[in-house]
Amino acid sequence: MKTTLAVLILSTTAFAQQSRNPVTDVLRDSLAARQKNTVAAIEEMPAEKFGFKPTPEQMSFGHLAGHIVEGNYFFCAKVGDVPQPKFEELPETAAKDKLVAAVKASFDFCGTALAKAEDSKLSDPIQDFTGNQRPRAWAALALAGSWADHYGAAAMYLRLNGLLPPTAPKKPEENKK
Repeated sequence: MKTTLAVLILSTTAFAQQSRNPVTDVLRDSLAARQKNTVAAIEEMPAEKFGFKPTPEQMSFGHLAGHIVEGNYFFCAKVGDVPQPKFEELPETAAKDKLVAAVKASFDFCGTALAKAEDSKLSDPIQDFTGNQRPRAWAALALAGSWADHYGAAAMYLRLNGLLPPTAPKKPEENKK
């Protein structure tokens, strides 16, 4: 009887604590890990490798860093229903420290913008980067996808340069360092 009562109380508590914003809560909850891993990947690449391109047709690592900044500002502003701030668009040849600082600042902005996001606004119309109207939910899904895509690209660039991405498991002998 005590076990049944405990389960009932816990279930009622969990039900009462259900969020009215499950979608935007997931974005907010995933931000810290995405920020940590992406920033660490950008920091891992040596400054002299920011011009690296896997193929001539692909963007350089420095361009990828700038692309992450632009994507974060655009999508986080749209999801949070806040104005996109003015930011310095750095060239792909900018110094590593400037690109890293810009990536960090864009993720910090995401934290502020996503704090204002509400699921009730996900059906509201917004303009995408081509001027077409889409529901705000498009920006939320695009944001989550871009975080995964950008980290995956940065991880690939690192591996092509003999470096391990932040989420890669270390070999046992590397853990002793």
